Amino acid sequence: MDILINAFSYIDLNAILAILGAGLFGLFVGAIPGLTATMAVALMVPFTFFMDPIPALALMISVGASSIYAGDIPGALLRIPGTPASAAYVDDSYRLVKQGKVNFVLGLGLLSSVIGGVIGSIILAVSAPYLAKFALKFSSFEYTWLSLLGLSCATLIAGKFVTKSLLTLLFGILISTIGFDEFTGQARFTFGLVSLYEGVSFIPAMIGLFAISGAIEYYANRYKLTSNVDISELENNKSSLNLFKGLANPLSQRKWSILRSSIIGTTIGALPGAGADIAAWISYAISKKTSKTPELYGKGSQDAIIDASSSNNASLAGSWIPSLVFGIPGDSAAAIIIGVLYMKDMQPGPSLFLFQPDKLYAVFILFFIANIALIPLALIVVNFLKKIIQINKDILYPIVIIFSIVGSYAINNSPEAVVVMLLMGVIGYFLQKNHYPISPIILGMILGPMLERNLLSSLTKSDGSLLAFVERPVSAVLACCFLLVVILQIKGIVKNFSEK
Repeated sequence: MDILINAFSYIDLNAILAILGAGLFGLFVGAIPGLTATMAVALMVPFTFFMDPIPALALMISVGASSIYAGDIPGALLRIPGTPASAAYVDDSYRLVKQGKVNFVLGLGLLSSVIGGVIGSIILAVSAPYLAKFALKFSSFEYTWLSLLGLSCATLIAGKFVTKSLLTLLFGILISTIGFDEFTGQARFTFGLVSLYEGVSFIPAMIGLFAISGAIEYYANRYKLTSNVDISELENNKSSLNLFKGLANPLSQRKWSILRSSIIGTTIGALPGAGADIAAWISYAISKKTSKTPELYGKGSQDAIIDASSSNNASLAGSWIPSLVFGIPGDSAAAIIIGVLYMKDMQPGPSLFLFQPDKLYAVFILFFIANIALIPLALIVVNFLKKIIQINKDILYPIVIIFSIVGSYAINNSPEAVVVMLLMGVIGYFLQKNHYPISPIILGMILGPMLERNLLSSLTKSDGSLLAFVERPVSAVLACCFLLVVILQIKGIVKNFSEK
């Protein structure tokens, strides 16, 4: 009880203002096609340098939740998903809007997202402490398998791009080896540059991969792009203040499927390398499979919107479970947040639940507040968001670039970080241009050192014996899970080559 009282004491005016301000920013970014939720979280990092830990985390939580929902707005109005998480049900939203149900569609997505987010927050608050108690029994052997399992999951959900995901994952691990070796004290791959002795910070690298690469892609293709914005259509639907009319019946009829989709979303969010877009697609598929009207899916199904949008918001809370308990990011946005946790002296892992439980429960409370705050924020700005879709990106992307440069420099007041960011932006652009996923790079940069540290520590303790890695029950179970994932990946690679 004392922990909860202390947790509520952290929720001050600064934390509430951070939620509201970040929520508005997330709605702004998510409503613009091409700007992802991960980019929105990345652009918030510079502001966290000057904030206390709880308001800083409130900022990150709120911007993630609001940007995921805002992606539904251009998807519904223009058939252009604002974020990848909105792509699963974009056809259904657009078809319903064509039938004159603009307010209905936006309200349905909003309430479904909020309900999914709240359910995901409950699962996070209940499961994380128990998982942390279990994780306290982990040794370096378990963490070695857990690191391998986390790395392998990034390619498991890669679809037909398994080989390319594996290559980018290995590239991320390679980058993580730059700098001093913890065991030998030898400098590796520094090429005599003092600035590389501390390694490559993954936050500038991540900002470059997601924000700068997006800007490069836009400027490289801007003369080829044609606008799909039908301004007259937007002007015909000016009033969106009454978003909740007629929603009680469809939501009450789907209450169990909302619960199912939210649980699915939270579970998928907890898988390293997955994320909201994967959660939305899987929930969409299951919803269609179990629906009494599967023929409506893709042609204007309310059920599709309810299930998929509740799932993608629930996945945000799910992605924090491995981040807080094991220090393994559930998705790219969670990887950024891990960096913020380290900066605020809240090292992710089971020890966080022992030494700073009050701050941790404050984080759980922030999830509830951020999701509920999404309702009034969306009601206030939804009409304005329709106009945001029409913003000229020649104006928008220079602002993104400035935010990225300032954010990267501010981490260590280092111009080298800006160089890293720009270089990774160029690399990210060319990788995406050739259909190489870039999220595994960040995963490799975070889990690479964790794998190396625990692997070498385990080998030292066991005198090089490999049997020690499977002698403990939990370690053996994790080893079996890892081998299962590897077998599935090998089958996927073989299948891809046979198709070619």
